[in-house]
Amino acid sequence: MTARTGGAGRARRRGFTLIETALATVIIGVGVLALVDSQTAFIKSNAWSTHAATATYLANEIREMTRRMPKHDAVTGLYLQGAAGSQTLRGWGPETGEASIEDFDDVDDFDGLRLSYTGTAGLNDGDLPGPIDGFGQIIPQIDNQGTVTLDGEGNPMPLQGWTQEITVSKVSPTNYSTVVADSAVVAADNTGFNGVAVDQFPLLVTVQVKYRGVYDTQDTVIAEVSWIVP
Repeated sequence: MTARTGGAGRARRRGFTLIETALATVIIGVGVLALVDSQTAFIKSNAWSTHAATATYLANEIREMTRRMPKHDAVTGLYLQGAAGSQTLRGWGPETGEASIEDFDDVDDFDGLRLSYTGTAGLNDGDLPGPIDGFGQIIPQIDNQGTVTLDGEGNPMPLQGWTQEITVSKVSPTNYSTVVADSAVVAADNTGFNGVAVDQFPLLVTVQVKYRGVYDTQDTVIAEVSWIVP
């Protein structure tokens, strides 16, 4: 007896249903989105790491520049002038005639200084061109091909977007975490303690390095480095 072959005995051939196609599209789409998101996160993390390294370098360049300088001017020093009770501090900050980085020769000269790509030539507004390296030279902007970027007049442009802000403070000789006034002194007593003169206090130097991108409206602190000058 010959077996009958008909529609019921044939292997069924069919394509993907609409639901299967939709599910496959969703799965592939989620995978692609996850890949794009992870790539974006990697790029942001890499950019931040690069910025952090640059900021730390810029802060340490100020430390390198000042590490051999005396705390106060070797000629004028730091002193109080006037009668007791109405004395004025003299010698803190840049001395007369010191108007550029090349003129600064002691640590307290740098207090309140801002070194920025938007800096101007004079100290009237509290800033100078920068940022600078450990030799006091302005760090130039370099493009991806390693070429120094020039301005419209053919001069090297400073490193764009970066700012070094420096503060110098006196701290207690017995507790470096305690900031005291620039004019602070410690009087002698009858126990044999000779006191601490106005120019004998350790100094706390802090450098904040900030960055402002092309489309940013304000600076962002990327790194902060502090050290004590005993």
